[in-house]
Amino acid sequence: MTQAADRATGEQRRSKYARTPTEYAVHLLIEGGHREEVRFPTIQEFQKWYSGELMPKSTSHDFITVPIKNVQGEYMVLRPSKVIGIRVEPVFSSSVERF
Repeated sequence: MTQAADRATGEQRRSKYARTPTEYAVHLLIEGGHREEVRFPTIQEFQKWYSGELMPKSTSHDFITVPIKNVQGEYMVLRPSKVIGIRVEPVFSSSVERF
């Protein structure tokens, strides 16, 4: 099938060179200008936390726990009503890390 045929039928073909993210960095923008980054191993893990913890309590002033990956003995809590923005960024690891 050609690209034009793919568009006409509404099908999307995945490139054989497409990469899969190794994790997802979630940037939380908190009222007052604070920013925090937490990481999730899969988008499904983020969606599970978002729909199970954050969304149901979005107007609450009570603290909820935010999972922090690979940091033993450390945790973060925040008030859902103070989260004013979220950015989800796929992170791709490679054999050559660039900084």
